[in-house]
Amino acid sequence: MILQSNETKKLLAHLYNEVSKEMFGVGTTLLKVTIENEIITFQAKHRRSPRSTALEGEVPGLKQEVDFQLSLLYKKKLLQKLQEQTELSIDVVLRDFDARTQWAFTNIILK
Repeated sequence: MILQSNETKKLLAHLYNEVSKEMFGVGTTLLKVTIENEIITFQAKHRRSPRSTALEGEVPGLKQEVDFQLSLLYKKKLLQKLQEQTELSIDVVLRDFDARTQWAFTNIILK
């Protein structure tokens, strides 16, 4: 797999959005894929779910825990999808999500 090609970046963006659609029913509002050395970075702006907004107003601690668990699940599903549909040799998937702004940065470090 040629990492710097536009086709590779399109495939990676497509797979990232597939995970988003599977988990939340919608894709991202903004998504940028960069590849530098052995690190793939996804910069994504996600849509706020109405359920998330409701939890935030009523039970903020629960919402924070749900966001954390969903982020862990997102990493797991993205890793599975990438392993199934690419030939990438992945060492680790790291993800940081800010619930207030809905921005997520996901880094994939290759072996």
